[in-house]
Amino acid sequence: MDNWELQIREVCNRFQLQGEYRHYEVINSGHINTTYKVYYFRDNEIKDYILQRVNTYVFKQPVEMMDNISSVTEYIRAKIKATGISAKRYVLHYSTTADGKYYTILPDGGFWRCCRFIDDSVSFLKPNNVKIVEESGKAFGEFEAYLADYPVENLNIVIPHFHNTVMRYETFKKAIVDNLSGRANEVDGEIQEYLGLEEIATRLYRMQRAGTLPLRVTHNDTKTSNVLFDRDTLEHLSVIDLDTVMPGLVACDFGDAIRVAASTGEEDEKNLAAVALDAEKYEAFTKGFVSQVGSLLTEAEKKTLALGAVAMTVECGMRFLTDYLDGDKYFKIHYPDQNLVRARCHLVLAKDMIQRLDEMQAIVEKYL
Repeated sequence: MDNWELQIREVCNRFQLQGEYRHYEVINSGHINTTYKVYYFRDNEIKDYILQRVNTYVFKQPVEMMDNISSVTEYIRAKIKATGISAKRYVLHYSTTADGKYYTILPDGGFWRCCRFIDDSVSFLKPNNVKIVEESGKAFGEFEAYLADYPVENLNIVIPHFHNTVMRYETFKKAIVDNLSGRANEVDGEIQEYLGLEEIATRLYRMQRAGTLPLRVTHNDTKTSNVLFDRDTLEHLSVIDLDTVMPGLVACDFGDAIRVAASTGEEDEKNLAAVALDAEKYEAFTKGFVSQVGSLLTEAEKKTLALGAVAMTVECGMRFLTDYLDGDKYFKIHYPDQNLVRARCHLVLAKDMIQRLDEMQAIVEKYL
């Protein structure tokens, strides 16, 4: 047994996992935390768990983050169990240490957590199956419905100003002036187009600051890959990757999901003619999302869901362009100019959404 496996065994022991340890495997799907699947034998069957070493460079307040995660998952669990249904497959269940903590810190400073693996579950990066898109909409809508009466003021802010689009624009303008990469002149066209979208992109944030839109418990990373589905039926089971659960706007969760799930291209599609809003997938996600949480929203929230897709697409694309101007320091790139390609792709998608905003909102109204 190598030193790394000994460390994994130590973490398992701290989380009081019962049974006979068998082996572990590395899970490579994540980009931030280091993830392992660990297998134990107990009661004549294999029990599997997910161990994660949290990236404390990205998440600088991991204890507060785990407070958020444990609090909302236990809140959801209680609601599911109150209906008489087992919550085992429908919400993540985190293990605790002997002193009742949902995390443990090893002598090397490693910050670890452990949760049960949900049996017979699968996830998808960017599915073409419309049923999966609709089910992912149901999953995120259901997540927000479960937490609609959760006291949002109890949540910790683990990443300040995460969707503060006004501040994102200030950072963008500073990057233009600083021009650390010396690239500003060559992308002046893209810069001017993003500057021209400032009013519509910041509208949601300004409405929230004015008190028009309420803060709720939001997921803040609503990619389809952050939903587990039943392997056989493809129905949604549980939302995962809860690191960014914080106070936020429903429209931002809705919009960020649309940005990924309902685009006809990848986020770094070089053929810009291939990038547009996929109306079928947009409607599928909207149908699923609204079916779960629509009746709980305020009138202002209902009227700004489609706008959320524009805001999140502009915000993300502008962040890619900001990083390009800064010399590609934040986002991981796999080839030169990838951040510029991403920024251009998001710009095209956002402009298509703006042209079709009335159509998009009409679909929201159809399912409300």
